[in-house]
Amino acid sequence: MRYRGHACRTPWLKSIVSFSLILLFAWGAGLFTFAAKIPDRVTAAHKQTDAIVVLTGGSGRLRAGLDLLLGERAEHLFISGVYGGVDVRQLLAILKQRPEDIENRISIGNAVDTIENALETKNWMRMREYTSLRLVTAAYHMPRSLLEFQDAMPDIEIEPYPVFPVHVKQDKWWAWPGTMALTVTEYNKYIVASLRHHVKVLDLGGSPAM
Repeated sequence: MRYRGHACRTPWLKSIVSFSLILLFAWGAGLFTFAAKIPDRVTAAHKQTDAIVVLTGGSGRLRAGLDLLLGERAEHLFISGVYGGVDVRQLLAILKQRPEDIENRISIGNAVDTIENALETKNWMRMREYTSLRLVTAAYHMPRSLLEFQDAMPDIEIEPYPVFPVHVKQDKWWAWPGTMALTVTEYNKYIVASLRHHVKVLDLGGSPAM
């Protein structure tokens, strides 16, 4: 009886192992596909947009946004994700800029994650009747950010402007434990975001935007 029970369980065990291996292979293949989506250069750097949107949370992003604004690449800079109580003057003082020159061209938001970044930017863009923006965030964060922003604002032209933190080694990312962990984490978040958007589309009876 013990042997028969073991034999009955074997096909189920083999099916579970096979399915797990298929999922693992698909996840791994998707990881490398995702890594290939991470931009490795800035394109269309001189293109004019109505707004510059900076997502805070990493080194170099705010500096890049301010440089773009000072370079007259857009009318207005929106900094999404600033902690409550931090105003534009304080931000500019930290970066040793002259707040009297550009303070009135900067707005700030208080989003706490990428979903809220997209939603508060959408409201800000609508209020100003802007139709294009340059999105500034870390390169590894760009695929998920574009996914959220394009879903929230399908009628807005979005130009990516990736920033490349020095501690993130994009070249041969799999060989650097820190960068590999960051890429895997961001990939898993991207999967969750993609599934959420597909479920929303199915609920609405439409088809996901490509």
